[in-house]
Amino acid sequence: QVQLVESGGTLVQPGGSLRLSCAASRSILFFNDVAWYRQAPGRSRELVAEITSGGRINYVDDVKGRFTISREASAMYLQMNGLKFEDTAVYFCNVRIEWTDYWGQGTQVTVSS
Repeated sequence: QVQLVESGGTLVQPGGSLRLSCAASRSILFFNDVAWYRQAPGRSRELVAEITSGGRINYVDDVKGRFTISREASAMYLQMNGLKFEDTAVYFCNVRIEWTDYWGQGTQVTVSS
């Protein structure tokens, strides 16, 4: 088992930058797949970025070149640059341990002028 807590979400202007953090209750992130998801109002939850336990990194097309995912033993991050209105959503961190997914409570990112 593991508990995840996101932080860093806030109101930001278009073109601005923001770094989201996810703290894990156990130092297990290098042994498992980790990911960031987001969900906008009226939309389904979508995968934004992930790092597999083998170190492979994947991004959804519309954030490539703008977002960067990284991890430490007990924390993971999402650096977001060049933010757009379309990035407004609740962002969730995710860790897959064996066949079980664990989720944080989410942090709100609002991009507005």
